[in-house]
Amino acid sequence: MLHRATNAMAGWQRRTVTWAAVGLLATGLLWLPVHYLWGSGAGELPHPLEPWLMRGHGAAVLAAVFAAGTVASGHAQRGWLLGRKRASGVALWSLAAFLAASGFALSYLVPEGWRPAAGWAHAAAGLGAFLVGALHARPSRSGRGDATPPLG
Repeated sequence: MLHRATNAMAGWQRRTVTWAAVGLLATGLLWLPVHYLWGSGAGELPHPLEPWLMRGHGAAVLAAVFAAGTVASGHAQRGWLLGRKRASGVALWSLAAFLAASGFALSYLVPEGWRPAAGWAHAAAGLGAFLVGALHARPSRSGRGDATPPLG
């Protein structure tokens, strides 16, 4: 039996998810122009910021993996059992799985000729995950208090 009628995440958990997502988005979006306008994606030597942005992206990934574990252990389970926001929750977990697999593939498996297409697919999925996450976190119209309140 569920002991909570709502499914709001704890404040520390919400902040961890938010800052991990912002860190991933910021480092990923900054890397794209650095790489494609001034770095190795533009046919030049790698820009000095490219490895630092990837290191920052990797650190944000570690925070996101931790955050995903805390969400999976409570919030996701309660949300599923309560039947609330299942579509956006499934979309988020699906995008997270794709991002983890494509990030690993970009680091270790993708041949050089496929890297640009795989990288753009990864970037599009990352932006999509951020937008779906923002929509998922919005308060519910049902008024049942099942959404995570905005930061503030």
